[in-house]
Amino acid sequence: MRRRQFLTLTSATLGGVAFYSLDRQASLLNAQQTAKQKHLRVPLRFFTEAQALIVAAAASRIFPTDETGPGANDAGVAIYIDRQLAGPYGRDRHRYTHAPFEENVPSEFGYQGKSTPREIYRAGLRLFNGFVERSAAEQDEQLEHIESTTFFALLRRHTIEGMFCDPLHGGNADMVGWQLIGFPGPRMNNFDDIEKHYGEAFRPQPIKLADAAGHLVRGSEDEK
Repeated sequence: MRRRQFLTLTSATLGGVAFYSLDRQASLLNAQQTAKQKHLRVPLRFFTEAQALIVAAAASRIFPTDETGPGANDAGVAIYIDRQLAGPYGRDRHRYTHAPFEENVPSEFGYQGKSTPREIYRAGLRLFNGFVERSAAEQDEQLEHIESTTFFALLRRHTIEGMFCDPLHGGNADMVGWQLIGFPGPRMNNFDDIEKHYGEAFRPQPIKLADAAGHLVRGSEDEK
């Protein structure tokens, strides 16, 4: 059994960074903590620390933090991907995995190759030595070179999923992705707000599934 590894992040990097008003203006919630950032050691289930840092850097180039709002690192996308690969999805538990296999099929037919998501990531990350230390322009250039590969397609899809999933899956930390697009989360109804906000613009703070359900909800990646 390999030694357990962690991804070290600052509290300002992983969630807790933005609140979005109706006019899409972002306000920092933890601005008073920026001078004294706390560090979080997040346990990894699949990646090594070095691999997680590569994934985090690559995801941040696919969905960067900029003047329009938070990006992949703010949402904890690398943690989301780590959880998915460690669970049933990573080992292809729910996909038909018998021959014949076909690597070059149109994208609309979906992936039909032999490798599992875990194997695709392991092979892809071997090509990224030194990626974290490169400039943003150099990172973009390296990603452009693999843009047509299965690995990049998977990484891009997982980056988007990690930005906008329910936080129970490890991504969308503090629901920054939902705040960015104005998604209110899995609310059962808006009955209590109809009269309260009648005739005015209303953009509620999002709630996650566990809050809507009133109890702990486990993600599929936590299945044995």
